[in-house]
Amino acid sequence: MATDPGAGDMLADVNSHFDRAAAFTGHPPGLLEQIKACNGVYRMRFPVREDDGSIRVLEGYRAEHSFHRQPTKGGIRFSSHVSEDEVVALAALMTYKCALVEVPFGGAKGAVRIDRASCSPGFLERATRRYTTELNRKGLIGPAVDVPAPDYGTGEQEMAWIADTYIVLNPNLLNPYACVTGKPLALHGIAGRTAATGQGVAVGIAEATDSGEDMAALGLSRGVEGKRVIVQGLGKVGFHAARLLERAGARIVAVAEIDGGVARAEGIDIDALQAHRAASGSIRGAAGTETIESPAEVLERDCDILVPAALENQITAANAGRIKARIVAEAANGPVNGEGDEILRERGVLVLPDLFLNAGGVTVSYFEWLKNLQHVGPDRLTSRYQETSSRRVVEALEGLTGNELGEAERSQATRGPEEIDLVEAALADTMIHAYRSVHEIWKTRAMPDLRVAAFSLAIDRVAKSYLAQGIFP
Repeated sequence: MATDPGAGDMLADVNSHFDRAAAFTGHPPGLLEQIKACNGVYRMRFPVREDDGSIRVLEGYRAEHSFHRQPTKGGIRFSSHVSEDEVVALAALMTYKCALVEVPFGGAKGAVRIDRASCSPGFLERATRRYTTELNRKGLIGPAVDVPAPDYGTGEQEMAWIADTYIVLNPNLLNPYACVTGKPLALHGIAGRTAATGQGVAVGIAEATDSGEDMAALGLSRGVEGKRVIVQGLGKVGFHAARLLERAGARIVAVAEIDGGVARAEGIDIDALQAHRAASGSIRGAAGTETIESPAEVLERDCDILVPAALENQITAANAGRIKARIVAEAANGPVNGEGDEILRERGVLVLPDLFLNAGGVTVSYFEWLKNLQHVGPDRLTSRYQETSSRRVVEALEGLTGNELGEAERSQATRGPEEIDLVEAALADTMIHAYRSVHEIWKTRAMPDLRVAAFSLAIDRVAKSYLAQGIFP
């Protein structure tokens, strides 16, 4: 599914995208240079005890790309391929991504060079806690300073260890759980965070395909329903995106994973495929599907929408000319490199850029951070009130019409929102508003593609923040 990411190329690609978009903004060179530059990178090496008592020295990173808004925000990935350039590139993307969806953070990113598949749970816990200690030692974590989150190779468990370690190292703080997001619900997380990035991808694709004019230009019908979709990577992002697209009426005709892929022209049942993988350890051999030996081959199969949800540099000059999809939806960070992007653009493929499309995770992380600062969930102060108000409306309508609802109908009509309802509604609103803003700029300013439009909008917003601070009079 994924090869060596080529992180140096990824940083060059991010900077190239920035330069292309900056030319449309009209901001002075000094201001653009500051927005583009990574403000700080910390590289650390620290010892972790193996299960047999021996010591392994690990290398970790934390990049804080921009302080135009604080705290900085960005995930932590565990990967044997990680490098300093990769972390800087991802931190830069986070800066622009936050600006695009109007989340008030500067961009950051962290990583530990580790192959989690070869590590025991005990070693992973010790490595996570020690990495957190190193961040704390240098003042690179805290609710008002820098707030990590999950990324490739990490999840709720690692975020729980980070929160616990931070609290032990910093007793008597008022808002300690706001030091990290993506935590389990039982540890002050928020409903919907695990599915957030994938849900944002699905909402973004639905919004993009809702334009009849854009779809006609691609030779496609309007809307998600009936679209043939291929998903690369059935992790947290790919699974939830595929599941929601399937529910919206799309056909998932193929899925790729690291050990191969499966295909079914009539559509794959994503829940059944996930259950098969949980039982067998692989998606290969799922009932009713064709097994594909090469995961790379899956990307090149005929479909309407290709969703690369794995790692960076999956579509390059080597295979972009063979991509048959009319829409490439970047669910991962940087899945299309610069050369691949140029080829897709020349071929008329609509690329929904990662800068916009996978912003669902940081959006819901923002909601979790707010919840931790406020010490109350978004539903607790409003649910009962809205339920009472809805009941009064229903009773008034029943009195006017003479028709009474049954108990089940009344309960459904008057139920106050739960946390998950508010989170999903706010996430959808954020993604829709962001896409419409980017789309408008793309069309009205005659920009070459959505990526340039997204970067230019993000640059404008970061620039306004710097200018408001009086740093660049």
